[in-house]
Amino acid sequence: MVDVLGGRHLVTRDGAAVEAEAALQNKVVALYFAAGRCAPSRDFTPLLCDFYSELVDEAQLPAPFEVVFVSADGSAEEMLNFMGELHGAWLALPFHDPLRLELKKMYNITAIPRLVIVKQNGEVITDKGRKQIREHGLSCFRNWVEVADIFQNFSG
Repeated sequence: MVDVLGGRHLVTRDGAAVEAEAALQNKVVALYFAAGRCAPSRDFTPLLCDFYSELVDEAQLPAPFEVVFVSADGSAEEMLNFMGELHGAWLALPFHDPLRLELKKMYNITAIPRLVIVKQNGEVITDKGRKQIREHGLSCFRNWVEVADIFQNFSG
């Protein structure tokens, strides 16, 4: 995903800017297409929070994993409200970045929420991340890492 987002800034839920390249280097990246006004998004987001926390925040060795929220909200204000209310400590593409709409087309997003797991070059590992997390929990991450072509010292 570094290839696609390189040179761009992402934002934290607190509004801080982060260089995409530094934040995503050597990580499996989950593009999370969702919106606060969407009931299925509001239903899945807490599950994604738990998944992210267990892999990144609470693990002794944080997993090489990052979520990038790609908002389908109607305004920047809606996006920030959704991020502040339900999101984990992951990143987001700024609402006004035109890449937001390009990514939606690139990954053929026709319904939300959608969790697309991608390699560093943007190639899709799976576009069924939401389903896999629901059905397999943390074990699906190991499968993603195996095909991600990233440098890894992940075990556990």
